[in-house]
Amino acid sequence: MAYDKFTILTSSTVPLPIENVDTDQIIPARFLKATERKGFGDNLFRDWRYNADDTPKQDFVLNNPIYSGKILVAGKNFGSGSSREHAAWALYDYGFRCVVSSFFADIFKGNSLNIGLLPVTVSPAFLDKAFTSIEKDPNTELEINLSEQTITILATGEKESFAINGYKKHNMLNGFDDIDYLQAMAGDIQQFVENSVY
Repeated sequence: MAYDKFTILTSSTVPLPIENVDTDQIIPARFLKATERKGFGDNLFRDWRYNADDTPKQDFVLNNPIYSGKILVAGKNFGSGSSREHAAWALYDYGFRCVVSSFFADIFKGNSLNIGLLPVTVSPAFLDKAFTSIEKDPNTELEINLSEQTITILATGEKESFAINGYKKHNMLNGFDDIDYLQAMAGDIQQFVENSVY
């Protein structure tokens, strides 16, 4: 299933300065019954967002109208715990296109890249600067340039490079999942077959 191409994303952010956020906090296990990626955003951070009677918790950041945007800025060790890909689905379905942290769990990172959600790993110092800028001004924007592999705090001009697997970068720039990548090579594969000697 193809997703939006990711080239340059400039957006305000939602800050979540909490460390060790695991996948059960991102999307609780009781909401994993669906097999399609749609609808999971409704239950993103469900137990942090809502009380038992389904009323919003006013002190949780997603319920705070001063914060919005397509970039989630999170604390260290984001996406730990179980390997459920639904955690990445929930973030993407909610509207996030990028998560910034100083460390991601490997499986969560892979699941995110597979569906077009870009995990950007930055240094702890840069993450602190981002949180400080957002605290000073909730409208602070970050620019994520995938081609150049850079993240910039636009208010201060501070910039840092980030790493990404070349294959995953190619797919994200083109909006490809693994199947789309193979389908895009269909002509080359057919030509190879026709030119092969059996």
